[in-house]
Amino acid sequence: MDTVTPVNTTTPPPAVSFSEAFLFWLKLGFISFGGPAGQIAIMHTELVERRRWISEKRFLHALNYCMLLPGPEAQQLATYIGWLMHRTRGGIVAGALFVLPSLAILIALSWVYLRFGDVPLIAGIFYGIKPAVTALVIHAAHRIGSRALKNRWMWGIAAASFVAIFAFDVPFPALVLAAGLIGHFGAKWAPGVFALGGGHGRQQQHYGAALIYDDTPPPAHARFSRGHLLKVLGTGLLLWLAAMAALVMTRGLADTLTQMGWFFTKAALLTFGGAYAVLPYVYQGAVEQHHWLTGAQMIDGLALGETTPGPLIMVVAFVAFVGGWLHQVLGPASLLAGGALAAAVVTWFTFLPSFIFILAGGPLIEATHGKLGFTAPLSAITAAVVGVILNLAMFFAYHTFWPQGFGGHFDVVSALLAIGAAIALFRFKLGVMPLLGICAVIGIVAKT
Repeated sequence: MDTVTPVNTTTPPPAVSFSEAFLFWLKLGFISFGGPAGQIAIMHTELVERRRWISEKRFLHALNYCMLLPGPEAQQLATYIGWLMHRTRGGIVAGALFVLPSLAILIALSWVYLRFGDVPLIAGIFYGIKPAVTALVIHAAHRIGSRALKNRWMWGIAAASFVAIFAFDVPFPALVLAAGLIGHFGAKWAPGVFALGGGHGRQQQHYGAALIYDDTPPPAHARFSRGHLLKVLGTGLLLWLAAMAALVMTRGLADTLTQMGWFFTKAALLTFGGAYAVLPYVYQGAVEQHHWLTGAQMIDGLALGETTPGPLIMVVAFVAFVGGWLHQVLGPASLLAGGALAAAVVTWFTFLPSFIFILAGGPLIEATHGKLGFTAPLSAITAAVVGVILNLAMFFAYHTFWPQGFGGHFDVVSALLAIGAAIALFRFKLGVMPLLGICAVIGIVAKT
């Protein structure tokens, strides 16, 4: 599976069969650690540099489109390239295999968490990685901020976003809408202020002729037509309606699974800026409104999400599993099955929009090489996201350092762990997995 044609040649590699691509996407689903940046880097190394299935220019063009969309850009990029190579089935397989291994692993880990969470060993592991998660969120705010906050106007949007959600508890969707409007209208009088900042426009390199090269014309299935667009949008809407109708008819509007389906549909359309950006919205709904899990459990879920392959937004599967388990959606005798069903339902509603965006919009994007614009709203939304993530970091720090609230004791060990984790991330560029492993070991020692 890993045999590749040497690079730096003028001869493109041979055509890739669907079965060969299937095996690669399956492998990618199990090795896609490191968050969006790491996952995109893995795909670049494998698809652009080693296998030369797609050129750097076409890879970045697809990535720029995915960055404009709500949803996990790395999973959408895999879907896009799979679709470009092997039509609709290729896109579905690439996108699904990016998610399914993570779903299976998270269901297993969620069961261990709920079933054995009070065991000292497991409790020690989570005690150690919670401060690391706090540092990771701060690091995410810095990483996104360094890309997005290019001028004082962007800093102002980020500051206003932080104040709005921290001091006035403004809902996340309202912040996204307000920031998008600011970007839309602001670009008309100051386009330079709202130009999309990003780390993906770097000087391109050439790794030899690719199967899908810079000037390779789009295949027949990738050419835009209104009929295709309407067909994909109609099919996607029917799939969503069928799943929602099945829940409503079998369980009712007020049922936990139905409410999860509707809530995470909205969340899927608001994930501008990645998983860290939508987590405050998930917290508001899942913890404060629906009480599917507690704030402390939310932190634990993010920690589990960081340790598994696949997009970090898969933390929603943990949220759903815990909610399905605690609300006994299939009865007290079927807690595991109920949690797994809830996780599967939420995964469906969370990722269905991503597939629709790619399969419907891909042909249009293939016709616009070098012309992709309308990025000003995204720039403003990304700036607002920085303030939202900073608020999320404060929320995690509060629950980690004062586990019983401000009236309780201050956890010095957790604070020192968070500081150490931040130093490891910012100063020594330590990877996520080694960081979590080290902190887990320290947590075990501290609790035993």
